[in-house]
Amino acid sequence: MGTFTESAIGEGNAGIGGSRDEPIDAGIALRTILLATDFSANSAVALAWAEQLARQNGATLVLVHAVSPSPAVVPEFLPWPQEHCDEIRAGARAQLDREADTLRGNGVRVRSELGLGHAVPVVIAAADRHQADVIVAGTRGRTEWKRLLLGSTVAGLIRTARCPLLTVHPDAGSPRPIRTVLLPTDFSEVANVAAAAASRIVGGPAVGGRMMLLHAYHVEYEAAYLPAAILADALNAADATVKRKLRELGAALHETGMPIESIACEGYPPAAIVDHARSVRADVIAMGTHGISGLDRLLIGSTAERVIASAPCPVLTVRNPV
Repeated sequence: MGTFTESAIGEGNAGIGGSRDEPIDAGIALRTILLATDFSANSAVALAWAEQLARQNGATLVLVHAVSPSPAVVPEFLPWPQEHCDEIRAGARAQLDREADTLRGNGVRVRSELGLGHAVPVVIAAADRHQADVIVAGTRGRTEWKRLLLGSTVAGLIRTARCPLLTVHPDAGSPRPIRTVLLPTDFSEVANVAAAAASRIVGGPAVGGRMMLLHAYHVEYEAAYLPAAILADALNAADATVKRKLRELGAALHETGMPIESIACEGYPPAAIVDHARSVRADVIAMGTHGISGLDRLLIGSTAERVIASAPCPVLTVRNPV
């Protein structure tokens, strides 16, 4: 089964994998965007993208920074005296104020919060309090080892955020209007939710947005041991199923008003997703963090984790609906 590409704008509201009989609703435009920042270089890149997204949607940008109740000296892990903790908090507050003032000077509506505690619960609580439509964060902070795929904070946000999370790699480059969305799909319900979230950040057809659906499948090496006729029949059946489901998803997305294209290809999914993002110059990749496998150990999902770590553009992730 080779690469399959076609326009997927269709008529009707066909279900996806039997689980949906209504069109996907792009919803209203983004109103509140929350940026989780630790003032690192990666956070600066994420801030630039968050500002661009706020401008594109006319949204309010909320800056959130978390300070530990008892900051420790690394590597001895000895707590600072209380008076120094107060100085650290004051310095963080001043940095937040400077970044907020710069954004206001650029015409962006902005709020800022300094939270006390671990970054993940502080950010999640702030997102809930402000009813954030999306959280933006860098994939790495100041202390993350380069050998790790994801920083501990962003990994925690992916697992627990109740709204979509836009992760920004240090090499994501300069921000630009989000027009082209690459939507990898395994036809699970979470993939449909990712499609709706992506439609919102693009802002609809008026801004010239387009969505590209991608299903990447991997044929295991052991399949080569099957008789040729059996393997060919299996691949042809899978090919027909994939094409049908892509058309159905495209039809469900028809209500967004954006042009929809479909791509099916063979290859290791994380690599195929990143390669296609580069080839179509995607502005964002939108995907679920938990697909149809349902394995507890894949709470983030190995595909999502690997894509986030190497994507050439920001990645919008949503959790599996409960």
